[in-house]
Amino acid sequence: MAVTDDAIERIKGMILGGELRPGDRLPREAELSAALGLSRNSLREAVRALALINVLDVRQGDGTYVSSLEPGVMLDAMTFVVDVQRDDSLLEFLEVRRLLEPPATSMATLRMGEAEIAGLADLLDELGPDPSVEDLVANDQEFHRRIALGAGNSVLASLIESFSGPLHRARVWRGLTQEAATTRTLAEHRAIQQAMAARQHDVAHAWAQVHVAGVEQWLRSVSAARRAGSGASAPGT
Repeated sequence: MAVTDDAIERIKGMILGGELRPGDRLPREAELSAALGLSRNSLREAVRALALINVLDVRQGDGTYVSSLEPGVMLDAMTFVVDVQRDDSLLEFLEVRRLLEPPATSMATLRMGEAEIAGLADLLDELGPDPSVEDLVANDQEFHRRIALGAGNSVLASLIESFSGPLHRARVWRGLTQEAATTRTLAEHRAIQQAMAARQHDVAHAWAQVHVAGVEQWLRSVSAARRAGSGASAPGT
């Protein structure tokens, strides 16, 4: 289990065990990390992940609170968890994305102008050395959007763009919970851009395939771990 996953489970345990109730404010970061035996960075990432699915409410300048946990709030959280952890629709989206994006990247390598390809490098430079997960995901989506448009086929670009919404929160969740996901994503984006700059369409195709397959592999591993933990058979999804 990744360190952030462990932190998430510990905070959830405090809520389920009644140590933290709806509306309660979490102890200060230093106190809570010491009590749970976690690094402050791991705790911070866990809080961000739980805030993403509305279990926690981060109030700037005030602190972090357990949400109301009312049915409506939990329904939204449950919908997100189902979106991420049930391998049904998301894996199918990723499989199609793996079929479409590498060829689109190859086409874009041959059709995009020098300035447009250089602009991809500038886009990556905007992130800086330690981007937030939210900034990384926004940058990731723009990176792939530009390449899809650069392929010069509006139908193909529209198909790829249609996957952006369904996969957005899964990308965020991966960035929060998978160790080294940010570093890996940036390195793969750089490799794609550099291959495109060198007009090596086959190399760009290969890196794009590796990149998309990595996300798919992560989701499969999450699904497998969930099933192993629950002892349940694979859902018919």
